[in-house]
Amino acid sequence: MQKAGVVMRNRIRKAIEAMYDGSCTVTENVKVKDLATKQTNFVPQITIKDQPCHISYKSAYPTGDGNTASLAQEIKLFIAPEIKISAGSKIEVTQNGKTTEYTNSGEPQVYKYHQEISLKLFERWA
Repeated sequence: MQKAGVVMRNRIRKAIEAMYDGSCTVTENVKVKDLATKQTNFVPQITIKDQPCHISYKSAYPTGDGNTASLAQEIKLFIAPEIKISAGSKIEVTQNGKTTEYTNSGEPQVYKYHQEISLKLFERWA
């Protein structure tokens, strides 16, 4: 009976991952100590490359003062649950032939078969 459960979980995960129509590369600022100067600097380093994923967009009109119409956009990254992406990382996503740089804007929501990470457009390293 346990084997049937494992088979079913594998099928569910494969079905979810079949919807991943993008890929992402994650770059993190990593501490590197310069042996000559003894200074520690942060250097961008790729930690994840070509990881299958999916980006979802949701638009909403936020409440405001009523004088201006502004549109808020929620961007979510769907990716395998075991992938670790540190806060402040640059996440370059290619989906539908378009490549965009994002950063994670919150803690990931990790589920059994996937995780969801809220994103915002990457502006610069902090």
